[in-house]
Formats: sequence, C-alpha cells, structure tokens
Amino acid sequence: MYGKNVIGHNVKYFRELKKISQEQLTARLNIQGIEIDQPMLSRIENCTRQLLDFEIIGIAKALKIGIEDLFKL
Repeated sequence: MYGKNVIGHNVKYFRELKKISQEQLTARLNIQGIEIDQPMLSRIENCTRQLLDFEIIGIAKALKIGIEDLFKL
C-alpha cells in the first residue's frame, strides 16, 4: 500500500496544492543542503524511495507546512 514511505502522496498533494513544480521543490531542498534531484523526488512521491529524517524536515520546511501534515493519512 505505501511502498517504501508513508508520506510520498502527501508530499505530492501539498506540492501541487501550493503550485510548486518538482524542479522548484528540489531547488528549495538543495538550498537547504539536501541533495534531492527531480527523479529522486518523483520516487519519493511514488513511495518507491525511503526518506531520512532530515529530508522529511527539509521537505516540510520547503513546503511551509508542519511535519505532522506529511503524516496525515
């Protein structure tokens, strides 16, 4: 059901809600020192890539949402 992560679908939901492209989100992450490129982000959103704790924090910060929002089912 979830694959390798449980937040991928919410990452995509909030990214699209805020009208941010995958390229824009990866640029925001890269500025934070988090090395995620567009293919990696696509795998995250498709739940086929695991995430590290600091990547989750960075994604929430880049999307300007709470970490808990990423874990809402």
